[in-house]
Amino acid sequence: MAKILDLTAQSRSSEGTAAVKRLRKAGSIPAVVYGRKTPALNVQVDGKTFSKILQGSASDNILVSLKLDKGEQLALVQEVQHDHLKGGILHVDFHAIAMDEEIHAEVPLDLVGDAIGLKFGGLVEAIHHNLEVRCLPKDLPERISVDVSALNVGNSIHVSEVKLPEGVRAKLAGDVVVIMCVAPKVEAEAATPAADAKAAKAAPAAKAAAKK
Repeated sequence: MAKILDLTAQSRSSEGTAAVKRLRKAGSIPAVVYGRKTPALNVQVDGKTFSKILQGSASDNILVSLKLDKGEQLALVQEVQHDHLKGGILHVDFHAIAMDEEIHAEVPLDLVGDAIGLKFGGLVEAIHHNLEVRCLPKDLPERISVDVSALNVGNSIHVSEVKLPEGVRAKLAGDVVVIMCVAPKVEAEAATPAADAKAAKAAPAAKAAAKK
């Protein structure tokens, strides 16, 4: 299950481009905390600490316990804006939640095992690389493992066949295909040039016959 990590967040009253630049130069990241029952709050977090949290996470779903001036707030890291030109983090959005409040999140699927169909030239394709789930924060998994070892050519794994951790429900319908083993396309592609060559040889003979 996803770990809940501690993170200190200080309130910030100064806004505007100049204030934000000074904040980043001092090693902090501007952020906002918001939620259904929580008024938006402008805060700042330490840049190095937050970067370590991102680097050490095995999933995009990161739960943090924000240490605010007026107490603690459980939150999900909703969005991280990166500076793709200079590097670093520009801004962070935290979605305030409660331990008894169900959340929606997309969890990565890990394919485990070697499918039987690989022996017959089959290819395993993930139709969905992530699975959207609903659960309480304490039950949020970092990743969901899917055993594909019994998958043969032409077979599929549906949402209903994915083994979910206790307390976790999939948002997609049970009959939706998430992973399948398809027949190789190499043979069909290889046959095309041969057919083209045969047609090319036959063309002159057809023209000669037409002139006669």
